[in-house]
Amino acid sequence: MADLKEAAGAGILGESPDGKPIEYHGVINDPEMEGLTLYEKKALLVNRELDSHGMGKYQWYIFFLCGMGYMIDLLYAQAFGLVEPALKQELGFSTADSGNIFSSFNAGLCAGAFVWGVLVDIIGRQYAFNLTVLIASVFGLCLGAPSNYDGILVLTAFVGFGVGGNIPIDTTITLEFLPQNRRFLLALLSIFQPIGVVVSSGIAYGFVPKYACGNGGLGRDGELLKACDQVAAGQPCCDKASNMGWRYLLFTLGAICLFVFFLRFVVFRFQESPKYLLYRGKDEKAVQVLHNIAQFNGRQSTVTMAVFDALTDEDTSVGSGETDKPILGAGTKQLQTSFGQKVKIELARYRLLFSNAAIARLTILVWITYMFDYWGFSIAGSLLPQILLNKNREIEVSTARTYRNYVIIYICGIPGVLLGALMYGVPLVGRQWGMVASSALMGVSLFLFSAINTEASNVGINIMEYFFQSMFNAILYGWTPEAYPAPIRGTACGVASFWGRLFSIVSPLIGAHLLAKSDNGPLYLAGAGVFVCTICIMLMPRRYMGAKSY
Repeated sequence: MADLKEAAGAGILGESPDGKPIEYHGVINDPEMEGLTLYEKKALLVNRELDSHGMGKYQWYIFFLCGMGYMIDLLYAQAFGLVEPALKQELGFSTADSGNIFSSFNAGLCAGAFVWGVLVDIIGRQYAFNLTVLIASVFGLCLGAPSNYDGILVLTAFVGFGVGGNIPIDTTITLEFLPQNRRFLLALLSIFQPIGVVVSSGIAYGFVPKYACGNGGLGRDGELLKACDQVAAGQPCCDKASNMGWRYLLFTLGAICLFVFFLRFVVFRFQESPKYLLYRGKDEKAVQVLHNIAQFNGRQSTVTMAVFDALTDEDTSVGSGETDKPILGAGTKQLQTSFGQKVKIELARYRLLFSNAAIARLTILVWITYMFDYWGFSIAGSLLPQILLNKNREIEVSTARTYRNYVIIYICGIPGVLLGALMYGVPLVGRQWGMVASSALMGVSLFLFSAINTEASNVGINIMEYFFQSMFNAILYGWTPEAYPAPIRGTACGVASFWGRLFSIVSPLIGAHLLAKSDNGPLYLAGAGVFVCTICIMLMPRRYMGAKSY
C-alpha cells in the first residue's frame, strides 16, 4: 500500500490510457458523475478499472467457478426426478408421497436462497462463495446412505440449503467482476445448468437402469417388483442390494460438489468484491483488491485512495450536501459511525428495493415472475421424467432407452442458453422480449406434451420445453442482478429466489397428487404458471433492462 499512499500524496489518481497522470479535477468534473451518490461515483470508478482489464484471467476463473455453482443446482434438481421411481419402488411410498422429496429439496433451497442472499450483502461474497458448496458436498456425500424415506428427506433438505444460495450469490459475484460490455456472460452462466442436467442424466443412465431391481425394475413376469415390506416373506421384491444405482448416482454428485469446493477454496484465491467493500466503508481494502486483481491479470491498477478522497471532499458527493449524514460508501466516516447510525444505513439498504414507484413495480413483478417460473420448472423438472417414463411404458419403450432420451432432451438446453445470451445484443428485442417469447413458448410446449404420446413426439416436445426453459432462465438470472445496485444486489436476488423456491415447495406436492390421477394434470398446472411469467415480463419497466450497474 505504500506506493498507493505516495500517489495520493502527489495528487495523482492514476494514469490515462495514453500514460498521462489523471489529476483530481479530471474525476471531480466528470459529467458522468453528475447526480450520482458517493457510493455510485466510487462504483463507477471500479467499473472503469475492471473495464480496462477486459476479460482477464481472473474474470475467466470467476466465470467458470460461478458456473459450477449453477451446474450443482441442476445436478441435484435433475437427480431427484431421475431417482424418484427407483426410490419409490424400493422404499414403498405412494405416488402421492413422491412429491415429498422434491418439496424437501425445495424447502432447503428456499431457506438457502433467503439466508445466503441476505448474508452475502452482510458478511461478504467471499465466505458465502465457499460455504454454500461445502455444505452441499458434505450432506450430498451422505445422501445415498439411508434406507428409509424420512432420513433421505432430512438430508435432501440440507443439500438444498447449501445449493440454494448458488444462483443469487454466483450471479452477484460474476456481475461485480465483469467488464460492462461483457454482461451477456451473465446469461451465458446458465449454460452450466443444462450441462449439469446432462451430467446428472448421463450418470443416471450409467447407474440407475444397470443397478435397478430385476430387469429395469421389472420382475420375471414383467410386473414391477414391490418394496420388500409390501410382499410376503420369500417373495421376490426390490431390496437395497439389488437397487444401488440411485445411490451410486447420489454419491457421485456429492463427490463432484466436493471437487468444486476444492477448486474454489484451495486452487483459486477469491478476492472480496470491491463494491461490497466500498459500501461497507472499506475503501483501502477495495483499492488493494483492485491492485491484486490487476496483478493476477498481468496489469497495473490505476486506482488509488486519492480518487476516493477527492470524491469524499466534494459537497455534492452525498447527493444532498449533508456531509454528516451516514451514507453508504462514505469510507472511514462510515466505519466510525455509531451503532444506531449503522442500523440506519442497513435499513436504508433494504429501502432501496422500494425507493420509488418504478423500482417498487420492478421488485414486485420480479418476485411474481420468480414465483411462477419456479412453479413451472419445478413441476417440469421433478415430474416430467416420471411422466415420460409412464408414457414410454405405455408404448413399450425400455427404461434404459428412456434414460438415454433424457440425455438427448437436456443437452438441447445448451443452445437455448446461447440464444438467451445472444438476445442481450439484439436491438429492440434484448432482455425483455427475449424473456417474453421464451416463456410463452415454454408454456405452449407443456400444453402440447399433454396431447401426444409417441416416442419421437415425446422427445421432440420435451426438447422444445427444455430449450425455451433454458433460454428464459438464462436471461432472467443474468438480468436480475443488473437491475439492482451492489448494496442490495445479493438480497434482491436472494429474496426473489426465496419466493420462487417457496412456490417450488408447493407445486410438486400439488403436481404429484394430480399425477396420481392423470399424466396431463401436472402439465396443465406448469404451463399455466409459466404464462403468468410472460405477462409479468411484459409489464416490467424498460428503464431497468440493460442499465449501467453500480
